Amino acid sequence: MTPLLAKGQSAVAGEVAGDRGTIPGPRPASAAPRRAKALLERLAGPDEGLFDPPGPRGRRRIAVASAVSLVILAALVWAVVHQFAAHGQLHAGQWRIFGQWPVIHYLLTALWATVRVTLVSGVIALPFGALLALARLSHTPLLRWPAAVYVEVLRAIPLLLLIYAFLLGLPNLGLHVPLFWQLVWPIVFTNTAVFAEIFRSGVRALPRGQTEAAQALGLSHWTTMRLVVLPQAIRQTAPALISQTVRLLKDSTLGYVVSFLELLNAAKVLGEYDHTVVQAYLVVALVYVVVNTALAATAGGVERRLGGAPSSAGRKSPG
Repeated sequence: MTPLLAKGQSAVAGEVAGDRGTIPGPRPASAAPRRAKALLERLAGPDEGLFDPPGPRGRRRIAVASAVSLVILAALVWAVVHQFAAHGQLHAGQWRIFGQWPVIHYLLTALWATVRVTLVSGVIALPFGALLALARLSHTPLLRWPAAVYVEVLRAIPLLLLIYAFLLGLPNLGLHVPLFWQLVWPIVFTNTAVFAEIFRSGVRALPRGQTEAAQALGLSHWTTMRLVVLPQAIRQTAPALISQTVRLLKDSTLGYVVSFLELLNAAKVLGEYDHTVVQAYLVVALVYVVVNTALAATAGGVERRLGGAPSSAGRKSPG
């Protein structure tokens, strides 16, 4: 491709030089570059992405690899189901308990506890993450540097270690926090840093013309951020924010550390009490799959609805 493009560039140079020597009178300044660009596009061919499409042999290899993978996956699933059946884990008596209302009510209460942790953590972490992103984007070092230190440190500390710090450290200081908040505050502190980076990336992805136009109208830096930049950044990063909410739901599974009865801990207690540990974990895993799939579908819908607007607007030429 390189010799072909070099040849095309030589041809373009000769054509442009010939145009200058043979065509009399004034000529628009943009005519030669347009013809050069069109000639190079014809020589380079259509843009087909980073990789060439596979040929017949490549398609056969892909089909064979896919078929082998499906066979191996089916064999693994059969082996797992066979082992469960051999040890009596698939017996109807082991699953009958999950159709009883007291057990269903117990699991629904635990699910609501998980949802409460997720909602409260998200409601607190989202606005604080936006404020932290604005502080990190500030021109004032007294705001920018502490915000940067907070984000980098909290993103580096494991959430489990932070929960242990609340569980073991606060009582030594004479502070007694309810179990719910012993789980919520570490999740808030960690995810505030993550949300701040999401907001900051959304602000940085916006064209600088948005800020320059607002400042040309006489708006201050903070007013520009509040009225112009941040609403667009929220709209642009909405799919990422919803995806991080899924992570919040997963973080709530660490409630067993502080003995908070969220869904996963409730499944552990129920399974140990009724000797149905495997069944309880499978049922709870199915619940998590349903909830996370719903959140992922919401994120996909938001992305399809909002994701195309900025890119299409960015491809339009100024003229």
